[in-house]
Amino acid sequence: MTDNSLRSVTVERTSLGHFTATNARGSTISFGTGSDAEGDAVFTPVELLLAAIGGCTAVDVDVATSRHAEPVKFSVEVTGNKVGDELGNRMTDLVVTFSVDFPDGEGAERARIVFPRAVKASHDRLCTVSRTVEIGTPVKAVIEGA
Repeated sequence: MTDNSLRSVTVERTSLGHFTATNARGSTISFGTGSDAEGDAVFTPVELLLAAIGGCTAVDVDVATSRHAEPVKFSVEVTGNKVGDELGNRMTDLVVTFSVDFPDGEGAERARIVFPRAVKASHDRLCTVSRTVEIGTPVKAVIEGA
């Protein structure tokens, strides 16, 4: 691993069931159990996982296609089923669905040709998030000072 391979976020509790994640660049995102006492909806950790899968592959595909034409529609939906069984709580049947349209024109035709290859390349090689989920990477829980 190189010195620049490490990625990290810090998760801080803000109140019961509510947290804020901060990355090394200072960006933050709030999440929690799904809603708070005032009814403000927040993302759950599972929804953030789905967003990370969709966002990672969306970035890959956008970079590959937008150099040819700016899309008029670019949406990615990620779905899955949350189950609890003898293996514990987990997500199954994850599906990433792209809905992308390009305008008319030569560049757009090239973007339409590149699009399926970009989706495949992202899924098979490029998207760190979905590759990590599919391959399966152990997660170690450590208690500081223990």
